[in-house]
Amino acid sequence: MRDRFLSSDQPRTLRRIVLPRVIFIAAAAVLWGKFACPADIIRTPLSTSGRRIVDAAGEPVCLRGVSWFGAETAAHVPHGLWARDYRDILAQIQAAGFNLIRIPYSVQSLKSEAVTGISFAEGMNADLHSLGPLAVLDRIIAEAEKRGMLVLLDSHRLNDDRIPELWYGDGYSEEDWLGIWAMLARRYGDAPCVIGADVKNEPHGVASWGTGDEKTDFRLAAERCGDAIHAIAPHWLILVEGVEKNVPGQRLSGHWWGGNLEGVRRAPVRLRIPNRVVYSPHEYGHGVRPASWLQGPGFPANLPARWDAGFHYIAREEIAPVLIGEFGGRDTAPDTPEGIWQRAFVSFIAENDLGFCYWTWNPNSGDTGGLVKDDWLTPEKDKFDLLRPLLLRTACPAPPPGSTPD
Repeated sequence: MRDRFLSSDQPRTLRRIVLPRVIFIAAAAVLWGKFACPADIIRTPLSTSGRRIVDAAGEPVCLRGVSWFGAETAAHVPHGLWARDYRDILAQIQAAGFNLIRIPYSVQSLKSEAVTGISFAEGMNADLHSLGPLAVLDRIIAEAEKRGMLVLLDSHRLNDDRIPELWYGDGYSEEDWLGIWAMLARRYGDAPCVIGADVKNEPHGVASWGTGDEKTDFRLAAERCGDAIHAIAPHWLILVEGVEKNVPGQRLSGHWWGGNLEGVRRAPVRLRIPNRVVYSPHEYGHGVRPASWLQGPGFPANLPARWDAGFHYIAREEIAPVLIGEFGGRDTAPDTPEGIWQRAFVSFIAENDLGFCYWTWNPNSGDTGGLVKDDWLTPEKDKFDLLRPLLLRTACPAPPPGSTPD
């Protein structure tokens, strides 16, 4: 997500367990009622088969995720710990029907020992006292594992201040970026709930795809990163976002940061270990900026064809799975531009059985808001009503052969 947040700051503990391991996903529930859906059984590690992410038994997996940000900011830990205990936040996320948590971080935060924005009032977060960023992350991941939830790690920023165009810059080198991924792979490679790496958040600006330029071609950087991670954690999924522009032969004139995967057909990501790449575009509506394709007489009928050309063809043509890495917005009304866009995108995800990570759980995302209100407790009911068809899914049946969007 673009760097427009509201208020930002206010020893190894994980068990070592041999993979594969069964992860039980609880039945979904929200504070005003319960979803009637049976428990999923997800056997990790995960891999890919055509358009599907599959479990250790080869069964298709539906990943229904949400981002919980903050560890990529000056706080160096996920936000909201000033208001609630981290275990209560995880319990609520699980009860809402999500089985995956995407945790953004910055290289700066994981090289630091300082954290802020944690309340210890009335015994809250007591076991986080005096811990640094990595030790707090240990506790959060251990609790997610205890609850049967999955975790995706996201290299969101290099420093604590902004999303860089490339995987290096802002005072950090490619070696710094790769070094943190290697450290995380060693630390969590045997944690059954950690399923993989979103290797770099929202490449944009000068970032390119398929150009062959070692300094800007994100496809090549993703290959180097994926292979480096797999040298330590060969079972991890490698999630690769798109770029913004600079893709030879691209059909669409504009994309969001991280949303342009048009180059995959001609130049797919190639890793030494097969069946591990998942493409993960980001998609936003009017609340981020008034893009040309979100207005005019062609809107919203133009959207499915755009989404197919930008990223969904990858799944439709069985090149690889697509997991929507970020989408969201404040407005869900059926008669407002952003509400129309968001409803159309949820329908597209459901109709094509795509995995997703919603942006965001946090209420303090400036462009989109979150799934809870500013008290970090009360659900945004309109958003949950919108997401209900996605959170109810327990299986991912393949669409009919040859099916294409309208």
